[in-house]
Amino acid sequence: MTNLFFYLIIFIFGLVVGSFLNCVIYRLEKNKSFLKGRSFCPYCKHVLKSQDLIPVFSFLILKGKCRYCRKHISWQYPLVEIATGFLFLLISNFQFPISNFQILLNLCFLFLVSCFLIIIFVYDLKHYIIPDKVVYPAILIAFIYLIAAHDLRLMIYALLSAFLASGFFLFIILVSKGKWMGLGDVKLAFFMGLFLGFPNILAALFFAFLIGAIIGVGLILKGRKTLKSEVPFGPFLVIATFIAFFWGRILIDWYLNLVI
Repeated sequence: MTNLFFYLIIFIFGLVVGSFLNCVIYRLEKNKSFLKGRSFCPYCKHVLKSQDLIPVFSFLILKGKCRYCRKHISWQYPLVEIATGFLFLLISNFQFPISNFQILLNLCFLFLVSCFLIIIFVYDLKHYIIPDKVVYPAILIAFIYLIAAHDLRLMIYALLSAFLASGFFLFIILVSKGKWMGLGDVKLAFFMGLFLGFPNILAALFFAFLIGAIIGVGLILKGRKTLKSEVPFGPFLVIATFIAFFWGRILIDWYLNLVI
């Protein structure tokens, strides 16, 4: 029962954080600060009250419409909230039980990383841009965390993974003259290397290209994209990062046992 209550609290906390991330994403789009000012409807600009800001439930109660102007609210809002809640649950399950301060610190760091990745996922999906305002702080925090760990071997592996991943994408940019990838992908890959380390970064890169290929072929077959269409690669990198973090070691061991 105690575990169930803990996970319920974590999920609710994730929903609330997801609501805040929606605010951050919107204000990044409008180049506004997310540290001040109350939430408002993007259409009628009416300041939202507390009953309008309950994660997921307000969307359901209002049937996906603004209480004041009745314009439709994007599905992005409840989806981001739910996704954040479930990601926080998965992360907590990997860290449970929280028996000391170090585990609590790890949990906070992983929550923060997941927030950065969610923002990047949504923003790149919508605007085909990975914002520097998000990826640079993510890199800085990951680097500070590595220094605080006082593990030289871990830091070396993380830095090698970061330069390996970002160098790989930079090579693709140079070969394609910027047609296949953008510099935002290079920066995100550097962050992924710092966060995942070796060999998980290899699993992340593999799954990013695999997922991208599957979705790309599906969009082409449906007639929504052509071979020359631009597709944001950041969301695939984000999904692959989570896959590699949660199950990278298991998948790598499974593959090695299969081929050896």
